[in-house]
Amino acid sequence: MKPGMKTRTVAMAAIMLMPLSAMADYPERAVQMIIGYSAGGGTDIAARTLVPYIEKELGTDITVINRPGAGGEVGFTALANAEPDGYTIGFINTPNVLTIPIERDTRYELSDFQPVASVVDDPDGFNVGPDSEFASLKDLVAYAKEHPGEITYGTTGVGSDDHLAALALQRLAGIEMTHVPFPGAADVRQALMGGHIDMGIFNIGEAAADVKAGRIKMLAQAASQRSKELPDVPTTAEAGYELTIGSNRGIAVPAGVPDAIVQKLSSAVEAAMNNEDFQKAAAQQSLPLDYQDPTIYQQTLQDLQARFQALWDESPWSE
Repeated sequence: MKPGMKTRTVAMAAIMLMPLSAMADYPERAVQMIIGYSAGGGTDIAARTLVPYIEKELGTDITVINRPGAGGEVGFTALANAEPDGYTIGFINTPNVLTIPIERDTRYELSDFQPVASVVDDPDGFNVGPDSEFASLKDLVAYAKEHPGEITYGTTGVGSDDHLAALALQRLAGIEMTHVPFPGAADVRQALMGGHIDMGIFNIGEAAADVKAGRIKMLAQAASQRSKELPDVPTTAEAGYELTIGSNRGIAVPAGVPDAIVQKLSSAVEAAMNNEDFQKAAAQQSLPLDYQDPTIYQQTLQDLQARFQALWDESPWSE
C-alpha cells in the first residue's frame, strides 16, 4: 500500500457514509486548487483566469496553491493524496501526469484521480529570442547538425510535452541538443528572454502574448493547423517535420470523491467556461479552450496513457 493510502481509505469510507443532505450543501467552505507548476506559467494563467467564474457558480472561494517541482509530480502527488471530500481540486496536465509514473516510481498513478473536466488543449511552440540568428526551424536544425549538442533548449521537465516535442524533433531531424529543465514555463520564458538558453519550448497559450509583443519569436507550432492566435507561425509539418504534440490541462479531484460532488464541480466548470466574460478573458490570454465532461475526459486520459506507454516501450526518453 502506497504511503498515505491507509489514511485516504479511512477518509473515503467516511465520505461514503456522509448524508446525502451534506453533499447537497456542498460546498460549505472554501476550496483549494493545487497547481503543480510555478506562478505565471500556462496552467497557472488558465487557473487564475477561470477560478473567479467557478467561484461564482459554486458560491464559495477557491484558493490557488502553487506546488511546483519535478515536472509537476509534487503537485500531482499532493492532489492524489488529499482527502476525497471535494475541498481539494487541482489541475492535471498531459503528458506529465501520465508520463511521470511511466518513467519512475511515484506516490500516485492515474487511478488516484477522478477527472472532473478538461479545460485547455494547447499545442507546443518552438521559441527563440527576438534577436536569434535562426529565422526558421530549418535554420535551427541546420545549425544543430553542424554543431551537435551546442544548442540548449529549456522545458518544464523530463517527460513533459515540451521535452517530448524536443526529443521527437531530434529524432526526425537527426540532431542533438542539450536539455535544460525548469520548474515551470514562466521560468523557461524568463531564461529565453534573458539569453540563458537558445530555445524555449512551451505552449502557444504561454507564448502568444510575448510573440505578438516581439519579446520572443516562434519558429513553428506543433499543431495540426495554424493557431488563430498566431496565424503567421508555420506548423511543424509546414516546416518539414511531422510532429503534433501539446498539453491538455484539466481539473481533477482525488479518487473517491462522491459522484454528486464531481458532477457539481464539472457543471460549475462548464458553466464558467461558457460565461462570455470568461471567454473574452481566455481569448486575451490566448487559451485554447476544450471542455470535456468527466466520462469523456477519463477516456481521453486513458487513451493518452496507452499512447505514451507504447512510446516509452519503443524508445524510453531521458535527459
